[in-house]
Amino acid sequence: MAVFHSHSEEETAAWAKDYAKSLRRGDTVLLEGPMGAGKTVLAKGIIAGMGITDAVTSPTYAYVNEYGDVFHFDCYRIVSAAQAYGLGLADYFGRGGICLVEWGENIKELLPDGAKTVRIAGTGDTREITF
Repeated sequence: MAVFHSHSEEETAAWAKDYAKSLRRGDTVLLEGPMGAGKTVLAKGIIAGMGITDAVTSPTYAYVNEYGDVFHFDCYRIVSAAQAYGLGLADYFGRGGICLVEWGENIKELLPDGAKTVRIAGTGDTREITF
């Protein structure tokens, strides 16, 4: 595992944009960290790094937002893998795009093998990103 230390939201987004270059179609990336750590900032940076210029918002109420072939999940309100399956979230993993999953621990039974993990931790402007 490697570690990157970020000292601003801009540095976090820039790191994520660069990290996007390592991703391939079919990849699933779990974005882990506590509430407010910067998971959505990571997602915004990754999506920008994929060349997508759409405004990126947290999918908290929609569960998943689509940006071309990038699917950004927020599973915070999911209480079981069965609920996620019933909502059709499992279908996205087989579509050949890149899946970015916040709160993936809530749907761990549905996650594909080989999912990558990016963990973000810290307070204030300082973040430690482990990947």
